[in-house]
Amino acid sequence: MRIYKVGGAVRDRLLGLPVTDIDRVVVGATTEEMLTQGYRPVGADFPVFLHPKTGEEYALARTERKSGRGYGGFTFHASPEVTLEEDLIRRDLTINAMAEDDQQNLTDPYHGQRDLQARILRHVSPAFAEDPLRVLRVARFAARYSELGFTVAPETLELMRQLSESGELEALTAERSWKEISRALMENQPQVFIEVLRACGALKVLMPEVDALFGVPQPQAHHPEIDTGAHTLSVLQQAAVHKQPLTVRWACLLHDLGKGLTPEEEWPRHIAHEFKGLKLIKAVNERFKAPRDCQELALLVGEYHTHGHRALELKPSTLLELLQSFDVYRRPQRFEEFIAACEMDARGRKGLEERNYPQADYLRGAASAARGVAVQPLLEKGFKGPELGEAIKRERLKALKAYKESALG
Repeated sequence: MRIYKVGGAVRDRLLGLPVTDIDRVVVGATTEEMLTQGYRPVGADFPVFLHPKTGEEYALARTERKSGRGYGGFTFHASPEVTLEEDLIRRDLTINAMAEDDQQNLTDPYHGQRDLQARILRHVSPAFAEDPLRVLRVARFAARYSELGFTVAPETLELMRQLSESGELEALTAERSWKEISRALMENQPQVFIEVLRACGALKVLMPEVDALFGVPQPQAHHPEIDTGAHTLSVLQQAAVHKQPLTVRWACLLHDLGKGLTPEEEWPRHIAHEFKGLKLIKAVNERFKAPRDCQELALLVGEYHTHGHRALELKPSTLLELLQSFDVYRRPQRFEEFIAACEMDARGRKGLEERNYPQADYLRGAASAARGVAVQPLLEKGFKGPELGEAIKRERLKALKAYKESALG
C-alpha cells in the first residue's frame, strides 16, 4: 500500500499558495485492507475512506470509463492493480495530475509542473471531453489563477467548445452547476470565469440571458464602456475588489439582463429594462436552483437598481415604497446588500471605478429614519389593525420628509 497527496494540495504547494484541502490516493490496496486498518467507507460511487483518527479522505486508485451522459455518466474501477499514473490520467488538468509522497517526491507523468511554470491550464488527455462539468471547472480555475498569469491552452479551449456544442452541458444537474458557479463567483477575478465560458460557447448554453448582453450598446454619457456585457463584467469585478458576498455578486451578474431584450431600433436606450429583466432573472435563478437569498436579492436589484442611483432625487413617498419593498424593518441586511450592488453597478463603468457614491449613505440614512418611527405611541393613541398600518406609514413618510430636508437642504 502506497499513499500519495494528489491534485490541489500538490499544485498549490508548488505555487507557494496556502494548502487547504488535501486529497490522498491509495495505490496497491483493496477495500478489505482499508477496512482492516480501521478506515471508514464513504461514498456510493467509488471507494473513498475516512482515516480512523484524522477523518481525512483517502481514495483507492481507480480508472473510469464513460457510460452515460453528464457528470455522473461514468463507471469506475478500483483495484490494487491500478497504477498511480492510471489514476492521474483521468484527472482534468495537468496541474491537477501530479502526486507526491510523504517525502515530497513528485510524480508528474503529464508535465503538470512544466505547465505550472508556463502558467497554462491544459487538459491531461482527450478523455477531458467526456465530462461536461470540466468546462465549468476550467473556467473557475482560470478565474482563480488569472492573477498569476494563467490562461487556458488553445487546444483545451477547443475541447471545451466541442463539449459546449455537444449538448452534454444540458445534462449537468442544477446542483453541480451551481456549486461551480458559486465558487467561481467568489474568486478574486470572477469576470474571467464568464469570459472563458463565453470564449468556448458555454455561456450561450448555460446563461443565454447573460451572453445576449455582449454587443448591446448603452448611452456613452452614462456608460463610457458602452457594451452592456463589458459593463456586467466590470460590475462583477468591482464586487470582487470590494469583497462582496455571493448574494451581491450574483445580483451584479444578473442586474441588467433586461437590456438584452431591447429592440435594436431603440438602442442605446433601454426603457423599462428593470421590469423587463425580471422574468429573465427568475429563469436563471430557477435553472440553477440558486439559494433563496441569492434569488431574492437578484430580483430586487434587477427591479430597483436605478432607484438606488436616483436616490437623491426620489420623492419621500417613492423612497418609502422602496424601503417597504425590501422590508428594511425586519431584514436590514438585505437592504445593505442592495446598496452594495448599486454601488458596484455605479463603479463598474470605465474610468469611474473610484468615483464616490453618495447615494449609499443617503439610503442608509433614509432606512434609519424610517426604522426610527416608534410604534408604541400610536398603539397608545388607540390605533390598531389596518388603521395602525396607515398611521405607521404616515409617520414614516413624515420622518423621510424631514430626513430629506436635513440631508439635502
